[in-house]
Amino acid sequence: MTTRKISLAVMTFTLALAGASAVLAADPTVVVQPGGSSVVVQPGQPSVTVQPSQPSVTVQPAPPSTVVVPSPQTTVQASDIEATEVRAQTIYANKIKAAMVQGTVHQSDSVKIKDTKGDIKAPSLTAGVIYADTIKARTVVAEHIYVKDLQRD
Repeated sequence: MTTRKISLAVMTFTLALAGASAVLAADPTVVVQPGGSSVVVQPGQPSVTVQPSQPSVTVQPAPPSTVVVPSPQTTVQASDIEATEVRAQTIYANKIKAAMVQGTVHQSDSVKIKDTKGDIKAPSLTAGVIYADTIKARTVVAEHIYVKDLQRD
């Protein structure tokens, strides 16, 4: 009799555990076999509903480009200038290669530039006066442009 009481207690405990599992699982099937104390839990197929969310767009700003913008009173002296746009009150250059040139162009002999400060490569250059051996740009705008060789692309 003691063995039956222990088996019954084990079976009750096992069923209690199975009942707890049944609460946690979504409608499982519990099978109790007579004479044994084993419990088989077979979970049902869970139902999954996927709700599409709004598409997300992440915008990453472009890194800032370096723009050389001296004040309009500044004088710039360089061997070569390469920029998208060059603006000044007056430009003195030996050679200008640009698609668009705006301003009064004065044909001159060679421009002698003293103490050049090297080459300038920037998206845009603005100054009061520019002295350069060569200017390569898409646009050159100045009130007066003194140049020996002007080439339009």
